[in-house]
This record gives sequence, structure tokens and C-alpha cells, in this order.
Amino acid sequence: MSALDFCPLKERVKLDNNQMIQQFTAKTDETVILRPVQIEDAKQIIEAVEQIIQSGLYIQKEVPRTLDNEQNFIHKMIDLDNMYIVAEINQEIVGIARVIRGELEMKRHIGIFRTWLINTAQGKGIGSEIMKYTLKWCEIHQLHKLCLTVFASNDSAHKLYERYGFVQEGVQKEQVKINGLYDDEVFMAYFF
Repeated sequence: MSALDFCPLKERVKLDNNQMIQQFTAKTDETVILRPVQIEDAKQIIEAVEQIIQSGLYIQKEVPRTLDNEQNFIHKMIDLDNMYIVAEINQEIVGIARVIRGELEMKRHIGIFRTWLINTAQGKGIGSEIMKYTLKWCEIHQLHKLCLTVFASNDSAHKLYERYGFVQEGVQKEQVKINGLYDDEVFMAYFF
């Protein structure tokens, strides 16, 4: 499996010390970089999370982590060899994605996927590239199953996951309340 299998020719991927870095052109002709998170990214990640929380949609978080907590989380993700990447445009973090693998040996073959993009980064094709990156990372790390949840009202995310081969495993009815309205939480999985 080579890095060239990972994406179309107009995109560039390199593997440096087992770290995947992808550069591609968004639908808006902006250059986007997907790369492993670094400790120095903590402040920008917190600022981006604040933007998403203020929008009130599609993030299961009510307050961002403190700087110390985010830095500790980044350290933990690196130490456990989990995936934690940022999406960056003009050196500004516009989103993240992460895969947390099962810590017990009996669950080491699965990962839990989470991702988000700030509003101004949506609709540019970044989500699709994050999915490609994530699936390739999971293959390299020999995962058997990737799990996620998505709110039923988040139609664009739900369709994206289906397009990449995720199947619905279940629904928790009225599991969340967003802006005064109940929403279902859909459980989906991808099998390698």
C-alpha cells in the first residue's frame, strides 16, 4: 500500500515517520492541509470549538477544554497512537478529526470517529477528504470497524458517511435536544 493509493494525483500525501500529511485543493481553490495535531495547536483548536458551540449545532460539547486539558488530551492521543488531525487553511485550524481506538485488547480492532468543521469551512469538500484520510489511517492501523454517531437532522453528514460505506446500526430516539428541539442520534459503522 503506497501513499499514492491514498488520493488523486492532484493531491499530495506524504508519510513522515508514520505521520500522514495530505495537501489538496478545496472546491474554493483554497489549499487545505490535513496533518497530525501538535501540542502548539491546542489554542486554535479551542477557539474553533468555541465557534462551533456558539452555532449551537452538531457538536456534543457545551464548553471547550481549557488549554491545559486540550494539551493533555493531545499528549494522550499521541501516546496511545490514536488519530488526531487538524484541517488547516492558511495556517488556521478550521476543523479536526480523530479516531480513538479501543483500549481493551478485545476492542482494539475498533475505533470511534469524531469530526467537526467550522461553518466557513463547510461545503468545500473538506469533509470528503477527511473521510478518505481517516479510512486510510484505519487501514494502515489494521482496524476492523470504525464507529460514529450523527444527529438525524444532520443530513449532509449522514449522506457523506453513507457515500463512504458506513451502515446504520441503530437509532436512539430523541437522544439530544438542540435549540429546543429533540433529535435522534444515529449509530453508524464502517467495516474494513
